[in-house]
Amino acid sequence: MSSSSILSSPVLESRESTIQSGDLVLLRIPNGDIKGVKIEKDSTVTIGRLGSFFANELINQPYGLTFEMVDKKLKIVPPRTLQEVEDTDATNELINDGEFVQPLTIDEIQKLKVTGVHVSDIIKKQIEQHANYSLKTEYSKEKYKKRKEEKYSKSFMTIEPTLFNVCDYWFNKDQTRIRDLRPDSLSQLLNLANIRPGGRYLAVDDASGIIVAGILERMGGQGRLLTICDTDSPPAYPVVASMNFKPHIASGVLVSLNWATSEEDYTPSKFSLCLVQGRPDLPY
Repeated sequence: MSSSSILSSPVLESRESTIQSGDLVLLRIPNGDIKGVKIEKDSTVTIGRLGSFFANELINQPYGLTFEMVDKKLKIVPPRTLQEVEDTDATNELINDGEFVQPLTIDEIQKLKVTGVHVSDIIKKQIEQHANYSLKTEYSKEKYKKRKEEKYSKSFMTIEPTLFNVCDYWFNKDQTRIRDLRPDSLSQLLNLANIRPGGRYLAVDDASGIIVAGILERMGGQGRLLTICDTDSPPAYPVVASMNFKPHIASGVLVSLNWATSEEDYTPSKFSLCLVQGRPDLPY
């Protein structure tokens, strides 16, 4: 496949390459958990105990960057570089994790944070005063640093809303809502259905929209998708909102139909029969 065809792929064009106002953004915090936040212009975003920041700081930023929160503003954290691991004779066997191994108390650490001392400096100070740090293996030292970063760091990394990342996020958040569909199972389902741009598909999605999201992404705004549901109004697909699709991906493509229309005694309401998002005049 040529580079030009890859760049024009419908999947790559299904969303903006940068964060926009109104997007639902996934953030990976230091302890590894992923949080979903709504980015609205001129608003403030709060991430639990980590703190808060101005949403405008994140708008127009590319995905995949790590940010540190400083006085509600964001500072880009440069990526870590690989460092050579030095040979050491340490084995951890002489370490005694007693009460006085770390003389820096919680109150002293809190005072350092209040005075504005950076997290990296606090961790460095803890390492300097740790009685057994030099006895640790290089692997144990890295684990110690990471554990302290998870505890004190006020940083996060933005995650691109690809189908894999969104499915993985919802699976870990509440797997029953997406009917226990893992990313690998979802990809097999889409491959076996041969979803492609310009196709016409029929879907029944009782998994919060994860299947609809996958189909729409692969269609790239070309073709037609009819979903069968049990309501006259378009069904709510929360997973689709997490994908941050451009308007043309669903508008004029996604159609919903109440299954009850197949019954002879059904009386259609003004919202039923071929409801399209913003285009009720388009038949399937």
